[in-house]
Amino acid sequence: MVGSFQPSAHEPSAPASLETKLPLSHCLGSTVGEGNSGFYIFFRGNHPTSGTTNFLPTATLLRQLGRMRARTVLVAVASGLLALAVVAAADPLGAPSNGQRFFNEGGARPNPAFWDMASFLARKVGSSLVPRGSGAPFVAYDPRMLQHNPSVTWIGHATFLVRMDGMTFVTDPMFSERASPFSFAGPKRLVPPGVPIDALPRVDFVTISHDHYDHMDLASIQALAKGGTRFVVGKGTGELVRRVGGDAIELDWWESVQIGNVRVYCVPVQHQGGRGLGDQGQRLWAGWVVEGPTRRFFHSGDTGYFKGFAKIGERFGSFDLAALPIGAYDPPSIMRFVHMNPEEAIHAAEDVHARHVVGMHWGTFDLTDEGLDEPPQRFRAAAAESGFRENAWIFSVGETRDF
Repeated sequence: MVGSFQPSAHEPSAPASLETKLPLSHCLGSTVGEGNSGFYIFFRGNHPTSGTTNFLPTATLLRQLGRMRARTVLVAVASGLLALAVVAAADPLGAPSNGQRFFNEGGARPNPAFWDMASFLARKVGSSLVPRGSGAPFVAYDPRMLQHNPSVTWIGHATFLVRMDGMTFVTDPMFSERASPFSFAGPKRLVPPGVPIDALPRVDFVTISHDHYDHMDLASIQALAKGGTRFVVGKGTGELVRRVGGDAIELDWWESVQIGNVRVYCVPVQHQGGRGLGDQGQRLWAGWVVEGPTRRFFHSGDTGYFKGFAKIGERFGSFDLAALPIGAYDPPSIMRFVHMNPEEAIHAAEDVHARHVVGMHWGTFDLTDEGLDEPPQRFRAAAAESGFRENAWIFSVGETRDF
């Protein structure tokens, strides 16, 4: 599990106590990975004193090899080379990139027909001026429920307030009236935020899946940054956060960072990035796994259905809760590659081995052609045919549940 245990650029080197006290026998046969300061041998659960996951720098490995017999040295070196070969062949770390732009593992998004795109954009201009209907149900938030830990509150769209393992974080902060670069045009909010931004409890950190306006709202980031909140973003996205006074930690796919009691992992999804015509693909899109001592949470951000979900499930084992998008899928000729429909969201939840799944990305902004109330109906029907049933959740905006 190379990605799960890779030392992050934001983590210190291995402690000296590990370098001097860890016998080589505890490392042989474990996974080999590449950290920011060289190769490391990873092991799980067999440290002689702590019993925790840690890593052994190559320099320490070589010192210990020098104390061993020649035959044992050959076995150790061969094992290490074999592990490196397997890692390189199985899954290169990081998102595909040409140095200027990032790409999906599944290749480029198919270009829709000109008429399909032109007619779709015309319909969306119309619906931004004359709303098609009301959005998701709304309930007044309960300040007492916000204190529950663990709990999750739907603020709207892909924005959640999550509390787990003593930490509080927000996903894809979007509290503004429009998902647009303009204050007077673009998709308008159908439902107010479930919790006003000034009513949030103290937020330890924020995850941002990508740079689209409905997921990365600079006014919301600026407001949260004033409280000292840190932001965890994909590579290349930090400059937008810093532009409005925030502190950003940038990660590539499969990198991670420890924040307080939890570890935050950047994982692949299938989408795209860009806030204008000239910056397409320059900032990385990602999902986020937050793992603590008692809970594991997955927020995919925007994504199409792809085989990477199964890989995430294999690497992390299971999730207590997965937040997956169920809206913005019609017309399929334009949206299929970058957005899931409700049935695909259930399949994705199965792939990542989620115990509970909550549908998001519907009922807050009118972004595509499906009926505003269609995604939750199809999601419930798909859940009833799967093993989820009552464990597939549809929230009202403002609702909080324990998990």
